[in-house]
Amino acid sequence: MKVLEKNYFWVLLPLLHLIANAAEHEEVAKHAIKLHRGKGAAITQKKQWVLDGCRKLSGLLRQKTVVLNKLKNAIRAVEKDVGLSDEEKLFQVHTFEIFQKELNESENSVFQAIYGLQRALQGDYKDVVNMKESSRQRLEALREAAIKEETEYVELLAAEKHQVEALKNMQHQNKSLSMLDEILEDVRKAADRLEEEIEEHAFDDNKSVKGVNFEAVLRVEEEEANSKQNLTKREVEDDLGLSMLIDSQNNQYILTKPRDSTIPRADHHFIKDIVTIGMLSLPCGWLCTTIGLPTMFGYIICGVLLGPSGLNSIKSIVQVETLGEFGVFFTLFLVGLEFSPEKLRKVWKISLQGPCYMTLLMIAFGLLWGHLLQIRPTQSVFISTCLSLSSTPLVSRFLVGSARGEKEAGDLDYSAVLLGMLVMQDVQLGLFIAVMPTLIQAGVSSYSSIVMEILRILVLIGQILFSLAAVFLLCLVIKTYLIGPYYRKLHMESKGNKEILILGISAFIFLMLTVTELLDVSMELGCFLAGALISSQGHMVTEEIVSYIEPIRDFLAIIFFASIGLHVFPTFVVYELTVLMVLTLSVVIMKFVLAALVLSLLLPKTSQYIKWIVAAGLAQVSEFSFVLGSRARRAGIISREVYLLILSVTTLSLLLAPVLWRAAIMKCVPRPERRSSL
Repeated sequence: MKVLEKNYFWVLLPLLHLIANAAEHEEVAKHAIKLHRGKGAAITQKKQWVLDGCRKLSGLLRQKTVVLNKLKNAIRAVEKDVGLSDEEKLFQVHTFEIFQKELNESENSVFQAIYGLQRALQGDYKDVVNMKESSRQRLEALREAAIKEETEYVELLAAEKHQVEALKNMQHQNKSLSMLDEILEDVRKAADRLEEEIEEHAFDDNKSVKGVNFEAVLRVEEEEANSKQNLTKREVEDDLGLSMLIDSQNNQYILTKPRDSTIPRADHHFIKDIVTIGMLSLPCGWLCTTIGLPTMFGYIICGVLLGPSGLNSIKSIVQVETLGEFGVFFTLFLVGLEFSPEKLRKVWKISLQGPCYMTLLMIAFGLLWGHLLQIRPTQSVFISTCLSLSSTPLVSRFLVGSARGEKEAGDLDYSAVLLGMLVMQDVQLGLFIAVMPTLIQAGVSSYSSIVMEILRILVLIGQILFSLAAVFLLCLVIKTYLIGPYYRKLHMESKGNKEILILGISAFIFLMLTVTELLDVSMELGCFLAGALISSQGHMVTEEIVSYIEPIRDFLAIIFFASIGLHVFPTFVVYELTVLMVLTLSVVIMKFVLAALVLSLLLPKTSQYIKWIVAAGLAQVSEFSFVLGSRARRAGIISREVYLLILSVTTLSLLLAPVLWRAAIMKCVPRPERRSSL
């Protein structure tokens, strides 16, 4: 310890000299500012000031070299000290290395500042590009300096903690401990080991990964967020409040995994958002029921009122949308329960050919109008494909309760045809998401490379078809050998315990959507197939599972439709109402006519009357156009204006869908069957 104290004395001696010169350095800085503003003395005084500044800088660098040599000597002395343990030696050497790093970084900062001044003096003040590049370089340097300073701060905290623990150990060695104190000391050491084992060091592991950028963010503590005041200094390290991070692009981030995983935490913003949506959905759904609209529009209105275009009270928008996706999963599962394999075999040709023909016709019309309006082909193809998709969750709500009641020999069930085509569109959605990167590259490629991109698209289509074949082969194996024993085992184990059955069915749904996702097919198709496979076990099984899963589906569907409302902007619709109504009616009429034309070619003569019902069900735009539009906007395929037009046309078409559906049902469905369809 004497050697250590002596070494610390020699290390701190030059620092005292640096602190004593701090006031003098401040005067030098003030004098430099005066000279820069033209308020200095004569030119000789300026030259003298420059010489004095260089002399002082040279002196500081010599002092820094002396201090570094003394630090090296101190490190060697610690390593030779036989009275210290290996752990203590490592700690003291690490402390010296931290100080060495601080001296080197300070020297680098001085020369970086000189280089920046030189670059600024050589630049042209009218050259905005040059000034932007200089600003970017300074920003990168500041980010790297902040990262290094943060790392050093964390290391100093660890050193301080180590010193405190060493002091406690010395105190414990000097006095006798009771049995309780010894137990608590053992527990403390075990807790320290546990924290070291579960700590991931995610910051250090990822800061050097390729593609990682350093950015400046604002950290807003939970208590400060309520009073709308930004935090200006670091709070206590063990604060249990959830912080919100805001970057320079106004993106907001919520804590997903804390450093200390032993302490339970909850995202109170997310809890408040779900509670608010649940409370406001009741009056909105009630109002829509009173005036004869489907309740889903009440939930969309709820999202509009709480979203960015309304009260802006939803803070965890991404989390709400993620939870809402489970509403889609369970909705399609229940649709699959109604859609038995026997129905699938009857309409598989129509389900496969119909959506393909409609998509090709929509793309052809889109390219024609794009050529007349001088729109890029990639943009025309994207918009046409987006508008060709229809909403499976919406039509599923229309068909709830109607698929089991219609049985006429020789006639096709319109619900089976409609659902089969919608499922095929979901497959097309997965294909289009896979092809989108190629579409982006094709927009900036030359003619020769476009041929290669077309070949690449064909290869992707082949991969998707292979994946579909693998999925249906797997479904055949599951239906033949696995689903029967699995359900019987679940039913036997769940007697008097519904949660086992619910958990078993949910696990099967998640297994199927995971398989389809791994095969690059849409997860929605996996949920639908899970329902179709279980429906093969008979009508009684279907009824039992529907009674258990339907309440879960209803709650999650409320969250899903409310999340759609978060992306509806009424003010934009009001400003451009005339244009949007013309575009929406054009899209709805075009999809209705094209669907009726395609179905008139595919349906048998005895079932031609259902083409109007199926066409009415397809004559709207899928809510997944929100997802596709956002990706295309980020990729530069479409502009902000086109993105807002797609969102608005999608919303208005969904609002018009119930009117068109009811008109088709009233005209084409016999009176005894209308009640279940409406």
